[in-house]
Formats: sequence, C-alpha cells, structure tokens
Amino acid sequence: MSKKVLIVGGVAGGASAAARLRRLDEEAHIVMFERDPYISFANCGLPYYIGGSIQDRSKLLVQTPEAMHKRFNIDVRIESEVVSIDPVNKKVRVESKERGSYEESYDALILSPGAKPIRPNSPGIESSKIHMLRNIPDTDKIKTKVAAEGTRSAVVIGGGFIGVEMAENLREAGLEVSLIEAGPQILAPFDTEMSSILAKELDEHGVNLIFSDMVQGFAEVGEQIEVQLASGTVLQSDMVLLAIGVSPDTSFLKDSGLEFGPRGHILVNERMETNLDQVYAVGDAVEVVDFVNGTKTAIPLAGPANKQGRIVADNVSGLGTTYKGSQGTSIIKVFGVTGASTGNNEKTLQRLGLPYHVIYVHPSSHATYYPGATPISMKLIFDPKGTVLGAQAVGYSGVDKRIDDIATVIRFRGTVTDLTELELSYAPPYSSAKDPVNMAGFAAENILKGMTTVFVPKDLEGRDNNNTILVDVRSEIEHAYGHIEGSINIPVDDLRGRLAELDPSKEIWVYCQVGLRGYTASRILQQKGFRVKNLTGGYKTYQLSNYSPKKKDSLTPNAGISAARKEIAATGAPTGTDTSNGTGTSTAAANTNATAFASNFSASVSATANQEWNLTPDSVLDACGLCCPGPLIQVKMSMDPLLDGQVLKVTASDPGFYEDIKAWARMSKHTLLQLTKLPTGMIEAYLRKGIPADSIPTGAQPVQTSNASTMVVFSGDLDKAIASFIIANGAASSGKKVTMFFTFWGLNIIRKDEKVPVNKNFIGKMFGAMMPRGSRKLTLSNMNMMGMGSKMIRSVMKNNNVSSLEELIQMAVDQGVEIVACQMSMDLMGITREELIDGVGIGGVGYYLGQADQSSHNLFI
Repeated sequence: MSKKVLIVGGVAGGASAAARLRRLDEEAHIVMFERDPYISFANCGLPYYIGGSIQDRSKLLVQTPEAMHKRFNIDVRIESEVVSIDPVNKKVRVESKERGSYEESYDALILSPGAKPIRPNSPGIESSKIHMLRNIPDTDKIKTKVAAEGTRSAVVIGGGFIGVEMAENLREAGLEVSLIEAGPQILAPFDTEMSSILAKELDEHGVNLIFSDMVQGFAEVGEQIEVQLASGTVLQSDMVLLAIGVSPDTSFLKDSGLEFGPRGHILVNERMETNLDQVYAVGDAVEVVDFVNGTKTAIPLAGPANKQGRIVADNVSGLGTTYKGSQGTSIIKVFGVTGASTGNNEKTLQRLGLPYHVIYVHPSSHATYYPGATPISMKLIFDPKGTVLGAQAVGYSGVDKRIDDIATVIRFRGTVTDLTELELSYAPPYSSAKDPVNMAGFAAENILKGMTTVFVPKDLEGRDNNNTILVDVRSEIEHAYGHIEGSINIPVDDLRGRLAELDPSKEIWVYCQVGLRGYTASRILQQKGFRVKNLTGGYKTYQLSNYSPKKKDSLTPNAGISAARKEIAATGAPTGTDTSNGTGTSTAAANTNATAFASNFSASVSATANQEWNLTPDSVLDACGLCCPGPLIQVKMSMDPLLDGQVLKVTASDPGFYEDIKAWARMSKHTLLQLTKLPTGMIEAYLRKGIPADSIPTGAQPVQTSNASTMVVFSGDLDKAIASFIIANGAASSGKKVTMFFTFWGLNIIRKDEKVPVNKNFIGKMFGAMMPRGSRKLTLSNMNMMGMGSKMIRSVMKNNNVSSLEELIQMAVDQGVEIVACQMSMDLMGITREELIDGVGIGGVGYYLGQADQSSHNLFI
C-alpha cells in the first residue's frame, strides 16, 4: 500500500521535499497545501523585481501547480490553508477557497510553514501605506505603488537583508529612501566595522541612514505617511516598507502537542523529526543547531531550507539522513559592493563567552599587475587552537568564492593552517599566487605561532599612554594625510636606524595602512628585545571602525547625481550648462530617473564632460591594487613628465582615491576634468596638467586661493570663540569662502546646549560631564572669576549692541561659513555627531589640508 504524505507549505523547504520524495518513491501519494496561489517562487529575487533588475515577473515563478503535477505527479492544492493538525488520528484540517473546510488524513506529515514578517503593535500600523514583503501578492502591491504617479519617497524600517535589499532597489527605482535601524548597524551577521563598508555604499548612493533610533508610531498626513521616531525625528514619505525581522508562522500549531523553542520555532532532531510520531518540520519555522558553537538557533535562509527539505524526504523514505546544523553562510549585494559572511561573528562568541582571536587583511581580488584588481576587506575569527569559527568579507569582486572557501573549511572543522595549505586555482585575471584566503591563514597562523601579537581598534580606548608608545610605520605623507591621534611617525624603512627614539621599557603598538608593514615592524622590534603589538588590518580597519553615516538635511530622488556633480564642479570638472531650478538640483537632473545614476552614473557624467573637453589621454595610469598613498604617488610620478595642458587618465581601485584625488588636484594646481565611480567599483579620473585660465571653460575654474579663508579653532574659551566668529563673519561678508575647523576644546563651542541621549563608553561619559555643553557655558580664558567674567562680557556686548556668540554662530551659518568638526578629536573626547549643532560637517586632517591649500591665510585660535 502506498504511503500518503502531506506537505504544509511550498516555496523552498516544502517544494524541495516534494520533488525529492517523488524521486525516491514513485508510488507515494503526495499532497502539498499552499495558502497562497503560488507554490514555489524565487522569494530572494522579489526585491530585484521591484527595483527593475529582474524585468520579467514570470521568471520569479520556479514551479507552477500544473508543472509540478505534470512532472512529479503531486496533488498540489493552492489557496488551501491548513489551520490545525490532529496527531492522534493523523489528520489535518484544511480551509480551502475551492473545497471549503475539510479534513485530510496522512501517514507522514511535513511542516514547512515558513516565517512571517514581524508587525509591531504601533499606533497607525494598520495604514494601507505600510507594506511588508513575503510573497508574490505583496510584491505586486509594492511594485504597483512604486510605479504609481506621485510616488517619490519611501521609508524602510529594518536594516536586515530584506531591508537593505529593498532600500537599494527602491533607490534604483528612482525613489528617495530613508532606512531606519533600531540598532547601531545594518546586517547583524556582520560585525560593526565590516557592515560599515556596506552602510557607506548605501550612504554614497543617497540612502538616508538612521541608526540607533526606534519607530514609535505612524500617522497618515494627506497622501503621505509620517514615521515618528523615539528621538523626536519625524519622517514623511509616500510609503513605508516594514522589514524588522521575521517570526515562525506556527500559531496554527499551538494546540497540536508539538514542542516549541523559546521564540516559537518547532523543535526537531537531526533527522528533522518533531516530538510527534511521523511529523517532520523544515525551513524558517524550525530551530536548528549552530554548526560552529553547538547551541540552538534559528537561521531563516533559503539554502538550509532546501537542504532540510531533501533530508526530510530521505527520512520519510527510510534513508536515515541527518542534518548537522547551520553555519549561516550568506551574501548580499549593496549597489556595487558585495558582502558575505559565514560562521560566528564576534557578537555571538562574546555572548556565549567563547575565547577567540581576530585578524583582518585587505588583499586585492586578483594579481594587482593585471587590470581590474579591486580591494577585499576580510575578517577571520578563530579559536586559540586555530579552529576557524567565522569569516566576513566585503569588496567589489571575488568576495563570494573567498567566503565559500572558508565556509567549506568550517564545515570540515578545519583550522587556519588548513587555510594556508589550500591549493586554489590561480591565474592573474582571477587570483594571486597567494590567494586572499591563504593570506588570511598566514596572518592567523603568525599569531598562533607567537610570531606577532595584535591589537584591534577598540583596544585603543583602553591603551595606557604612560606605558605604551603608538608608532605609525607608514610613510611621512601617509601620516600627514591622516593618522591615529597620539602616534609618532617612524617609517618602517627607517625603523632600524631610529630604535633609540623608542623607550624599551614601554610596549610598542605599531600600525600601518593594512597591517603588512606593521607586521614587518613588529618582527624587527620583537627581535631587538621590544615588547610589541601590531594593529591587525592597519589604519584602514581603524577607519572602518569609526564610520558613521552622513546626516542628510534634505533628500531628492536624484540627490546622488546632484551631489556628485557639485563635488566634481568644486574640483574643476565641468558639469554642463547650469539649468538650476533654484533648489540646488538642475532641471535635467530632477527629471532623470535615479536608476540612471545608480547603474550608469559614468555615462551620464562622461557625456556632459565630453561636450566641453577632449578627454583623449596623453598618458594612462593603472593604479589598481594600490592602497593609499600609492595611487597618489603614482599620479604625481605620471604627471611630472607631462607638458602643461596634457591629460592623464587614472584608474584606481582604492575607495579612498575618490576623495583623495580631488584634494590632491587642488593642492598640486592641476585640473580634475572628470571623476567617475564605475559600477565595478573602479574609480576613473582624468587630470589636465596645470590650470591655464584662458583654456578652462566656465564652471571648471578651481577655487582661487586669494578668495578663501580657513581657521583652526582649538580653544574652547568664550573670548576666543567670539573672536573666531567675528573674523569668520567679516571674511564671509567680504565674499570669501570661509572654513572653520573645530578641534579638541573648540568642539565645545558647537555642541548643543541640551543633553542629547547617546550611547558612550566610560571615557566619553567622563569627558561629557567635565566639559561645557554648548556655547552658553563657555568660560573666559582670563578673569573668568568663577563664571562672573563670562556674564560680564556678555552684558557688555549686549549693552554695546554687539551680537552674542550664539547670534554670531547663526549669522555665520546663514552666510554659508563651512563649520567642520574634527572626527579624530570627536572620537578622543567622546563627542558624537548628534551632540553637535545643526549644519556642522565632519572631516579629518585630509579635508582640512585641502581647504587650507586654497586659502590666502590660515588662522589658529
């Protein structure tokens, strides 16, 4: 007699189980119930259909009921919802659109109900303008809304995989997009510093990122909807996409006798069997074993669900196959960047109290001498015995295969030594003789063998300045362009001759750009008797750890194009005829679909530039694979032999080159004709040697140094603050471009008066308590007299009709004075962006040097 098997739910787990079961047992009577009209669809592809990357809707349908029945002889019943099960009598109750309510018996039951989007009980949550994405009908509704006339903006709530993919695709579809994440980062499988690369990509493509803020409620306002945040911020948009996570869709099973985990997931053993006889469960609704650490977890991914479907079919057929657990290998595309992870991250291991080591490497995707190499940032986590626990990687190319290599090693309980010994395919267009995976293994093995001791960026917070020396072993130009505060500069090539400058009684902490020169320096010092640590991943990892998204004061559907064109114009590159509509965005740009920006930015800018410039280069430089300052050094060497007016074309892969080349062109008195970020992640620049005024078209003139003024405001004294803003306002009123760079105690001048609730470490809280909060609490540098002096000078200013400091600050903002806070000083003093007054920009020493180079004078106050 044939076995009757009921399957509840299709898509990944259920459909896979049905197909495998039929291949194993031609005589089985297989019935599949699906609540929706579609039994198997590409749910991971839904965001890309909404964004337009997938044009044909029918390609989302992996299997239709008719095709499934014809090929596999499966009784598929769509629009049929199983509402309860009776394990004693082995029956299920079904509510069917076609048949009504009825019972169906089974010999074996496979549950694959999946997970449903979490819908919080917030005020206004029932608004029709709030959407969630789970299935084809949801997709159709969102697609219709996005395409509707008048839909220009969207708010995405949740920074998980669905939220990030929807933010990207809504932006691709031409909308202005804000993404709200209650936590401090997007994409929880990644650690913060690695996810920051992906956040930066969203940021640079015009997505407004809001972290550490929770939604309190919604309210419809005319044709739009307001999103009210805990911080008091209110966002208004045409639609909301809710993607704050998923929960197992198991409420219909609550009275069945099944055992559930603490979050409602069905408990199963390694054969995917539940506690009920002949009842199995697979997919997003089940609790599984974390393959790395052995604890119970839930990992809602398509790959594990498909594998579980196959395994459960084997066990229904008596083959005895087991599921050994999930390690959470996942990957995501964020515009041009790819991020992937596998195994456990630091947050998980810390929560479980498990010991581990971490290393970072920043290799190139393939041999740097072959064109097109791009950087990959990789993080490897391993235990004290060398067993690989997890890995994360972000880059433009080759990320997937590196994480897949490491995922395979994890599956076989491999070690970092196994990574060093992997023999991977190599040819210059595809990899390097030492593959990035091998390089990660080498770096990890050096730690286990005692060849080096490393520290990570967060360790700098607790560094004992009295008993350690922080040494930057990069070149002088790299150190000048940006460094960790408190470090001295001794280039690694000079280190052997300058050992006398280091105190052997103190521990030496060294760093370079990506960790390699630091390792070399640590080996020199260690063999000379010094105690030494090296910053793994170098200054590049330090920068990743200190990323925060830019605050966007206003958004437009094409903000990315407008900002990019303004940036290029500011460095001497033509942007075409000015057709400003008075909003800072050209009429042409305002009517351009943002998809053109996201997918074909280079074409839109190049076409404009070529109308005014002959961009046929006289020399070509491939700087791909080089890290800062390598590309700039190569640019200088290539520009030096050129004649005035000749053009150099540069291609670079270092993401920082996009900003660096603009500052370099200004400081070196060359003209940046065109600057482009290509979809592949490459940066392409055309530079003309010199800046002959009679040959530069209107709109391409660089900023004249005689018409700009910069000042560094170091002091936080009231009298010096007043003097600073009087000078700044005077210069601005005379037509000068004024930049004020606030650092250290000067940051107190531009702090908000009111207390802002932000998360800080102990040092940050201590500084915050000691320092004056805002301009109204500043003291005089002399004759302060316990605050009486400050009150007296303010009274004298008022009686003599001199504007107060607060009025001077507002006047400067109104005149267009650029107020910039030093990021490094903010980090050291525990001041966050949210604590600063509105309109303040964030910059580093590189930005300041670029502005100072354009100035006729520079003041230090």
